[in-house]
Amino acid sequence: MRKYAFIGCGSIAGAILRYLLEQTQHSGYHGAIPLNTLFINLTGAFLMGFLLTAALEFLAVGADLRAGMTTGLLGAYTTFSTMCKEASVLFFQSNPVSALFYLAVSVSAGLVAVCLGAASARAVGARYERRKKPELPGVEDPEAD
Repeated sequence: MRKYAFIGCGSIAGAILRYLLEQTQHSGYHGAIPLNTLFINLTGAFLMGFLLTAALEFLAVGADLRAGMTTGLLGAYTTFSTMCKEASVLFFQSNPVSALFYLAVSVSAGLVAVCLGAASARAVGARYERRKKPELPGVEDPEAD
């Protein structure tokens, strides 16, 4: 039951955050690519990589909270269905090149974002671990070489 509460709370927060970001207007932008959805999906992919890596490799985050962060928060925040709807609208408005470009950028940049998120979490975790180690006077760090 606790897992469902975490997922529900995360879903509420993720959906509200996505809605607020979808309402953002970009002054002067008149391109075909839906920037709001692209931004949301790429930041969600980055956060997925970062949070899961940190939770699984450095922090003692339980399975219930992980489900709340990933399935709940990021599942509601990111939006595959909206991306598909927007791509189909572009496609059927005689703009198939923009539709395919949007899909290609969304998927490839999303994969890069997940990898960058995971790498960032590992870098932050390694830095935190180095700071946590007590320095003993007169003892050299064997990893300093």
